[in-house]
Amino acid sequence: MKAAIIGYGKMGHAVERFLQERGHEIVARIDADNQEELKGEAFASADVAIEFSQPSQAVANYRAAFEAGVPVVSGTTGWTAAMPEVKAMLESTGATLLWTSNFSIGVNLFMNLNRHLAALMERFPQYQAAMEEIHHIHKLDHPSGTAISLAEGIIASGKSYTGWTETASLDEPAPAGEVGIAHKREGEVPGTHIIRWKSPVDQITLEHKAFSRDGFALGAVMAAEWVVASGRKGLLTMQDFLQL
Repeated sequence: MKAAIIGYGKMGHAVERFLQERGHEIVARIDADNQEELKGEAFASADVAIEFSQPSQAVANYRAAFEAGVPVVSGTTGWTAAMPEVKAMLESTGATLLWTSNFSIGVNLFMNLNRHLAALMERFPQYQAAMEEIHHIHKLDHPSGTAISLAEGIIASGKSYTGWTETASLDEPAPAGEVGIAHKREGEVPGTHIIRWKSPVDQITLEHKAFSRDGFALGAVMAAEWVVASGRKGLLTMQDFLQL
């Protein structure tokens, strides 16, 4: 598989390592200082591009890849207000974008458990949902894309919640009908997500804790391999890849 890397920071370097370990060829490494290479022959020769950049750059990166005929696997968060524009680009170009807020296999299993528990809780309104996400100090957007995806999973699983809101802490109550999401930024924490269902007499807690970036990078490479092998088009998710 010929792969291009868009965004050559810490995640890009981790992706590079797993691509090389799994025997793939890296034909382009694109970062802020060589954006012109998105229009180059080397980039256009890629079977897939793996993209971890900044929210402000993601949509432009997608557009360049779609124009070059290169499928994209992306984990950049904070840009999804532009999703209608991206969907229109996909439809007009017949391109491929597999996007997720988190490529970790464990997180996606966690998301599946979250949706299942939220559906069960529809029968037990005495339990109230709240969430907390903890990331490294370099992560600028909040709540994390993963936390938003988890909240959306709760909202979609029943009628008890219709939206989410940011709170100052896990214990600060959210408005009725909204899932509260608190965030912390500490040191070099790769990512921790906590979902708590609390009643007056007890609580149930789900937690996923990443130990390093490796789980995200490996998941992205595995998803890229699947995109190339499957030939699927349009907007894809980790649920498509993992068949959850």
